[in-house]
Amino acid sequence: MPIHEKSPELREKIALMPTTPGVYTYYDAEGTVIYVGKAVNLKRRVSSYFNRTHDRVRTNLLVRAIADVSYIVVPTEQDALNLENSMIKEYKPRYNVLLKDDKSYPWIVVTNEYFPRVFMTRERIKDGSKYFGPYTDSASAKAVLNLIHELYPIRNCRHAITPEFLRKQKGRLCLEYHMKKCGGCCVGMVNREEYIENIERVKLILRGETGTLLNHLRTEMERLAEDMKFEEAYELKKKYDLIDRYQSKSVIISQVLDQIDVFGISDEGDKDVYINYMHVRRGAVVRSLTLHYTRSMEEEPAALLSLAINEIQQQFNADMSEVVVGIMPETELPGVTFVIPQRGDRAKLLDVSRKNAAQARAEAQARAEKLNPEQRVMRILTRMKEDFRLPELPRHIECFDNSNIQGTNPVASCVVFRNAKPAKKDYRHFCIETVEGPDDFASMREIITRRYTRLLQEAPDDLPQLIVVDGGKGQLSAAVEALDSIGLRGEIPIVGIAKRLEEIYFPGDSIPLYIDKNSESLRVIQHLRDEAHRFGITFHRNRRSKGQTVSALDSIPGIGPKTKELLLKKFRSVARIKSASLAQLTELIGAAKAQTLFETLHQPADENS
Repeated sequence: MPIHEKSPELREKIALMPTTPGVYTYYDAEGTVIYVGKAVNLKRRVSSYFNRTHDRVRTNLLVRAIADVSYIVVPTEQDALNLENSMIKEYKPRYNVLLKDDKSYPWIVVTNEYFPRVFMTRERIKDGSKYFGPYTDSASAKAVLNLIHELYPIRNCRHAITPEFLRKQKGRLCLEYHMKKCGGCCVGMVNREEYIENIERVKLILRGETGTLLNHLRTEMERLAEDMKFEEAYELKKKYDLIDRYQSKSVIISQVLDQIDVFGISDEGDKDVYINYMHVRRGAVVRSLTLHYTRSMEEEPAALLSLAINEIQQQFNADMSEVVVGIMPETELPGVTFVIPQRGDRAKLLDVSRKNAAQARAEAQARAEKLNPEQRVMRILTRMKEDFRLPELPRHIECFDNSNIQGTNPVASCVVFRNAKPAKKDYRHFCIETVEGPDDFASMREIITRRYTRLLQEAPDDLPQLIVVDGGKGQLSAAVEALDSIGLRGEIPIVGIAKRLEEIYFPGDSIPLYIDKNSESLRVIQHLRDEAHRFGITFHRNRRSKGQTVSALDSIPGIGPKTKELLLKKFRSVARIKSASLAQLTELIGAAKAQTLFETLHQPADENS
C-alpha cells in the first residue's frame, strides 16, 4: 500500500524518523504489535515498505495492516540486533520469523560453595557459580556427569557445608560415602585443598581441555611409578583411560584449532530453517545444538544466520572471536571474524555442522509424518512439482517401458503411481501389434497412442498429471508425437529418464536436467522406471516361454489344442513329454497320435529343421 494511502499521522512519523541505527515496531488498528525490525538507517528502511509493491504476498499483507509505527534509537547495529531479538521474544509478532525451539537447555553447574557440587540444571542463577554448556539434550549432560563422578568423589548432597557447619558437626555420613562416591565432606573427612584440585580438573573436562588433564595425569603416573607406588599409579591409569576414551568420542578435528564457533545451515527453501551451532575447543566439540526457525516472509538465510548468532551470544553468553560459516551473515559483529572455508579442518567442521542441521530437519520431518502420513506425501509431491516444472501436484503418474529380445515377442508395460506409491491394480501390459522388428521409437508411439485413446474414451477425468518415458530424447520425442496425434500435447506434462546418468529430458529441450542423487523426486522416478522395467520383463519372459512351448507342439500334425492341453497338464513341459515312453503317450492320447508325436520329437535335428 503506498504511503499516501496511510493516515496523515503515520506519514508524518515516517517523514520525521532519524537516519540512525535502531529498532522499529509496527502496530495494527487494534494496537497489537505485528512486526519488529532492525535497521542501520531507520528512515530509509521503514520508508522502503511503502514506496513500492512487494514481490512477496506476505509483505504486502503486512504493509496493508500497518496502522502505526514506533522506534527506538540505539548506538550501533549490534545493539539493534540485540534489541530486536529480545522484543520479538517479548511480543511474538505474527509477521516475524520465530525461533521454534526457544527453550531452556541443560547446563552443568559447578557451584560457588565451600565444597562445590557438580550437577545438571536448566536454570542459571547469578550467584558466582560456573555454568558449562549448553548441551543438546539431558542425555549428553548426564553422560558427562557420569564420567565426572566416576573419576572424582564429588559430593551431590544439598547440605550447605561451611566452616561453621563443620565446626558444629551437623553432618552425618550417608550411602554415597559407603559406596565410595563421596569422601565425607559433611563430617570433615575431606581435605578441602585436594577437593578443590579435583574441582579444577572437572572444569578442565567441562571446558573441553582434556588434553591438559591427560598430560597432568601422565606426569603424575610416571612420578608415582618412579617412587614405586604402583597401586596409586594404577588408579590414575584407570582415570587416564576413562578421559582418553571420552576425548576420542569428542575430538573430530586436529587439536591445532583452539577455539572456534561453527554455524551450519539446512535450508531447502521451505518455511523451516535449521541452524546448527558447534563450539570447538582444541579440536573437541564441547557444545552443539540446533536452532529451528520458521520463516514468516521468506527471510534470506543470511538474515536467519544473524538471528542465530545473536541468539547464541545472548542465551549462552558466548564470547566469539572466529566464526566458521557457509555464507556471510547479514550483520557484522564487532570483534568477530567470519570465515568461509574451502578446504582443511575448518571445512570439515562446517560439513559436520551442516550434517547435524540436516539430521535435525530429518528427525522433525519423521516425527511430523508419523503423526500425519499425508504430510510426507505432500512434501514429496510438492518437491516433484518444483523439480519437473509441473502446473499441479503429480498425484497420478504413469511410466512406460518397452521390452523385446532381438525383436521377438515385443511387449510394453505401463505402471501407475498414485500419491507417490505404486497402484498395482492399475498396471497394464501391451503386446506390440503394428511394429515389426526392434523399433523402440515406433513401439513407444503405439503404446502411448493406445493407452490414452482408450483412457480418453473410458475415463477422461483420470488422466495423469505426469508421464514418464524410460529412455532418452528419442523415446521422449516418439511419445510426444503420439500425444500430439490424439490432441493431448501440452495437456499432460511428459519427461524421459535416461539410464546412464539418470538425466531427465523435457520435450523440446536438448539439455537434460540433473537432479540431486539424494532427491526424493529422483527416487520416485527411479522407482517408477524400475517397476516398469520389472513388470515388462516379467510379461515378456512369460510370453516368450509360452511361445516356445506352443510352437514345439503346434508343428506336429494331428496335435490340436485339446491334445496339447491334455499333454501339458499331465507332463508339465515339452521336455518331459519328449522323455515319456511311447506306452505312456499311447495311454494318454491314443496310439496314432502318440506314434506321430513320439517320432516327431525324437527325429534327428537335421531332419526336423
